[in-house]
Order: sequence, then structure tokens, then C-alpha cells
Amino acid sequence: MPWWSTLLLALGGILLGGAWSLHRQKAPIWVRITFVILAALAIIAAFFTVPWAD
Repeated sequence: MPWWSTLLLALGGILLGGAWSLHRQKAPIWVRITFVILAALAIIAAFFTVPWAD
């Protein structure tokens, strides 16, 4: 797995953790949804940048 895929996957995990933390802190719903969307996009991008077969 290339380093940028690992970085994107880690970013997605951090953003999901941030979304959970914001949920526990009763942040506005639009902020939580934004974090979840950004996390999903980072995780999807991580899997699309992996060279599955050469």
C-alpha cells in the first residue's frame, strides 16, 4: 500500500473519531455530518489509490 493511501486511511479514521467526539459534545448536526462525509471521502480515496493488480 503506498504511503499516501495509508495517510488517507489514517485521516479518515481521525475524522471519524472527531465526528464521534463532536457527537458526544453535542455539536451542531451540520458539523458532525461534515466530518462524517469528509471521513468517508478520505477512506474511499484511500482504497481507490491502492494499486490492486499490476
